Amino acid sequence: MDRLTDFLERFELRATLLHNGVLARPLQAEASEGAGRLYLLRQGAVELAGPGRRHCLLREPTLVFYACPQRHTLRPVGEARAHLLGALIEFGAGDENPLLQALDQPLCLPLADMQGVASLIDALFEEAAVRHCGQAAVLERLSEVLVVRLLRLAMERKLMDRGVMAGLADLRLARALTAIHAAPQSGWTLERMAARAGMSRSRFAGHFTAVMGMPAAEYLKRWRVGLAKRLLRAGRPVKQVALEVGYGSSASFGRAFGQVEGSTPTAWLQGVRESAGA
Repeated sequence: MDRLTDFLERFELRATLLHNGVLARPLQAEASEGAGRLYLLRQGAVELAGPGRRHCLLREPTLVFYACPQRHTLRPVGEARAHLLGALIEFGAGDENPLLQALDQPLCLPLADMQGVASLIDALFEEAAVRHCGQAAVLERLSEVLVVRLLRLAMERKLMDRGVMAGLADLRLARALTAIHAAPQSGWTLERMAARAGMSRSRFAGHFTAVMGMPAAEYLKRWRVGLAKRLLRAGRPVKQVALEVGYGSSASFGRAFGQVEGSTPTAWLQGVRESAGA
């Protein structure tokens, strides 16, 4: 399994159709809505206003991707009608997905610069142009494929200089990251991770922190706790979860969990259940 597929296997990528057609009025997104967004501007012009891209005017066919929820607004501009395809994008892992920290700013790419995915984008526009039975389902599945292709493109072009996508784009770090993702329960030490990367311990430690934005031990802990949260939500006992994500006891797991989440696993799970029942 390749490095990107192995990473995405840990999450549940899902697209939900949001808009298909002429953008007649402003389209708003809130940081609280719990999903990222994918936009494809086919023709016309829009103004994108929000964190990181304040009043950015898009006058050519463009892809805009928000991996994580952020407040922003798309407004039609000018006399020419803006034709837009939009989808909500979820990864099924909440805030424990390191991809959301790696892509905390929107990607904004002219379609003319995305020749590698031109046929896929053409297929999306062709499907969007005429109403068919099952159209929404087709557009949603094609949007999911486009997100994966976009992440691949981001790795190939090194569009992110820090975070997990930058790490996966680094061939040496990718070997260590892929091994961690595949077997988080293994007894990982800095020496073992460095050996996977084919680097000395000291060079690996410095390079990992520079590229990933945190030390290797911190990333491993956060990855394990992220997986643990999913298992806890699925109803697994704390002791079993501790073993599955690489901790020898509930106590050591609880300490690591508290360092990341600020509470015990039991208290965190109770809060999740209370929020769901509210």
